[in-house]
Amino acid sequence: MAPAEQEQLPRVLARGPWRKEQLIVRWCKEPFTPTPDQRAQADAAIERLRQAGSPSHDGLAGRLKSYAQQGDRLELELQPLRWALRLVKGDAAGSLSVLCVARAADGRYLAGRRAGWVATWAGRWTLGAGGAVDPFEHPFEALARELKEEWSVEPATLRGEALIELPNGLVMFVGQAWLAPGAEEQLRPDAEHDSYAWWPAEIGAWPEHAGEPLRRMALLLEDGR
Repeated sequence: MAPAEQEQLPRVLARGPWRKEQLIVRWCKEPFTPTPDQRAQADAAIERLRQAGSPSHDGLAGRLKSYAQQGDRLELELQPLRWALRLVKGDAAGSLSVLCVARAADGRYLAGRRAGWVATWAGRWTLGAGGAVDPFEHPFEALARELKEEWSVEPATLRGEALIELPNGLVMFVGQAWLAPGAEEQLRPDAEHDSYAWWPAEIGAWPEHAGEPLRRMALLLEDGR
């Protein structure tokens, strides 16, 4: 792989697994101050969403200010910032999102195709549930909240897996949730998804439309089991 291609890959900042009590979170009260250029790009990005008919609304979310991995603990210093800054191409200012990879009791992966109007990954397949961390929210709470909001299910088991920085400066706290036996029968997708499926526990048996980034993410989680 060429150096230029390597630079486009996500970077693993810290690796779990962690239980909720092993994730130490401190929030700064002072919000992040964007540059004038970041502010202008965020304004333009949110306006494009509104013109496209998206119900996405601006507000406050969280960003990663600093982190440290100490033994079996991960310490995060988080800070409020404007939600729309995550839409700035190439510089999301450390905006923090969670990704909750959901598994059935038999190991199958929950995959959903994002609706065409959503702010990120429109029309593409994703794993589980994800979204911004609200101000002063614990990332584990955000994982469970997103799973409940997007799929109307709750995890039987939930753990943190990795802290990852994407090439655009967005940071993701990745968690993995296992559902209770039969819980997938209660699953109800929200309006952000127009289709869903349960992909096999064996990643090599996934359908062709399962993109390479999703396979890499699943392999990362499998390596940590």
